[in-house]
Amino acid sequence: MFFVPENRNHRSLIAQLLLMTVAMFGFGFLLVPLYDVFCEITGFGGRTNAEAKSVIEAPDLTREIRVEFVTTVNEYAQFKFAADMDSMSVNPGKMYFATFTATNLASDDKIAQAVPSVAPTTAAEYFTKIECFCFESQEFVAGEERAMPLQFIVNPDLPDYVDTITLSYTFFDTARVAAITEN
Repeated sequence: MFFVPENRNHRSLIAQLLLMTVAMFGFGFLLVPLYDVFCEITGFGGRTNAEAKSVIEAPDLTREIRVEFVTTVNEYAQFKFAADMDSMSVNPGKMYFATFTATNLASDDKIAQAVPSVAPTTAAEYFTKIECFCFESQEFVAGEERAMPLQFIVNPDLPDYVDTITLSYTFFDTARVAAITEN
């Protein structure tokens, strides 16, 4: 049975506490979408575009930028994941291709997702992915190894003080992540 105090002050206090609890829960629930919108608008957190974009090449052959590729696998994912090359020199405004290789080390089929980020964070708005395996989840049969393409361009408006961009991917087993977040 639920206890309801007879004193009016106690009822008011309980109502205020319940209202504050609901408000805090609502705020916590909205933090993730609000943060995503904030990152998308500002480029904060090194987030890049999440879907394919079309661009026009206009290479600046007087400038070279080093693009480094860093890969990690989430601790719960049974995958091997690596860039086929550690880095490349690029001219802003010119389109480039890179490949990454992932292997499902599990004895059953898996679905994985790569989550990108760019450092320094100021470079994120100037790094555009034309085609990327990170746009969609990847289905792997047991033991499958697959080369996954990345097509990108660095905007020539990239600030002059940025001479190195690090593109980092973390590879997740989406089924495992979903199971963890449900518990």
